[in-house]
Amino acid sequence: MSHTPAESAESPEAAAVSFRSEVTVELVKHSAADSDVLWAARVSTAGEQSLEELQKDPERSKGLINFLMRDRHGSPFEHNSMTFFISAPIFVFREFMRHRVGWSYNEESGRYRQLEPVFYVPGEARKLVQQGRPGKYEFVEGTPAQQELTGRVMEDSYRQAYAAYEEMLAAGVAREVARAVLPVGLYSSMYATCNARSLMHFLGLRTQHEQAKVPSFPQREIEMVGEQMEAHWAKLMPLTYGAFNANGRIAP
Repeated sequence: MSHTPAESAESPEAAAVSFRSEVTVELVKHSAADSDVLWAARVSTAGEQSLEELQKDPERSKGLINFLMRDRHGSPFEHNSMTFFISAPIFVFREFMRHRVGWSYNEESGRYRQLEPVFYVPGEARKLVQQGRPGKYEFVEGTPAQQELTGRVMEDSYRQAYAAYEEMLAAGVAREVARAVLPVGLYSSMYATCNARSLMHFLGLRTQHEQAKVPSFPQREIEMVGEQMEAHWAKLMPLTYGAFNANGRIAP
């Protein structure tokens, strides 16, 4: 079942509505390297001589990075910055913004612009059925009938909601009022800026990984965002990333 932009819409209003099943993450700006961890850590014992770490190959000191991660000396991992541009459903951002320490956010506003009719519908690989008791549950594949139902009901609901939104805007109702009819499956976009320590904390909670000492049970859609941010970070700070995994993916 495909949920690409609908080509068989019955009205001009519906034709404008499109559906996606993926999220996108772009690294737009960064100042992040493994050497940032080293000079920040060595100032405690070397003072101004710690500036020499800026010119040294951090590979020589990967043992120090591992020590800091293992013994949870966290502050040296904060002296860096990464800014991501993220496109995802609103319900993902509402979970995302539970992460407050070490994060900065700016999201597009439904008060100041008309929101685009792009909505989330799960792809065929998205597991639909939750089974088990709270705290000990798992998601399993949905049946073809459940997949068809989910896609059809979501798409119909989105079309109706956006038509109501446009009707109110056309009648002169303020954007900040009209947006109340739109569902959390609507796509939004935001800039999110963090440091490696705050990102590690996010990844520890919002991704599942075979090397994690503490299990996590994230919603799949926010995990998709986390996986893309992790891939960007791993290229910027490979020694720090390796130490994070080697020590159970627990933020220092």
